[in-house]
Amino acid sequence: MDWLSDNAWAAWLGLALVLGVVEAATVDFIFLMLAGGALAGLGAAALGAPFPAQVIAAAVVSIGLLVVVRPMAKRRLEDSNHSRSFLVGPQAYVGRDAEVLAEVTLAGGRVRVAGEDWTARLVEGALPVGVGGRVQVIAIEGATAVVAPYSHLQDGSAPHTE
Repeated sequence: MDWLSDNAWAAWLGLALVLGVVEAATVDFIFLMLAGGALAGLGAAALGAPFPAQVIAAAVVSIGLLVVVRPMAKRRLEDSNHSRSFLVGPQAYVGRDAEVLAEVTLAGGRVRVAGEDWTARLVEGALPVGVGGRVQVIAIEGATAVVAPYSHLQDGSAPHTE
C-alpha cells in the first residue's frame, strides 16, 4: 500500500490508459472524458495533493468534460458521419461534381472526379456534354461513372440508371 500512496500518479496514468483503450473500442466519448479526469488526478498527484484531493480533481474534471465537451464532440462526430468524407471506395464518388475530359454520351466518355479520371456514360435521356462541361456522378457501375449534366438534373426529371 505504501507503493500506491507514493506512486499515485502511476495508478492514475494506468487508469487513464485503460480508459483510453476502452474508448477506442466504444467510440462513445464517455471513457475518453473519464480518462481526462484520470489525467487530472495524475496532475494532482504529481503536485503532491493528498489522495482525496486527487479523487475530487478527477471527479470534477470528468463531470465537466462529460457535461461540456462530450455533447460537442458527439455532435461533431454525427455531423461528419453524415458527410461523404467517411465513405470509401467507388460509392464515395456518388453525388460529386465532375469535369468532362472527353465528350460524354450514352455510349461513353471520360470525366475527372475528385482528381481521378474515370470512364463515364450519361444517364438515359441526357444530352451529350462536351469537354470542360460539368456533370454530377449519379452512380458507379463497375469502373464506369454514370453521370448527368446539371441541366438534366434541374429540369425536374429524375435521373435513373439501368
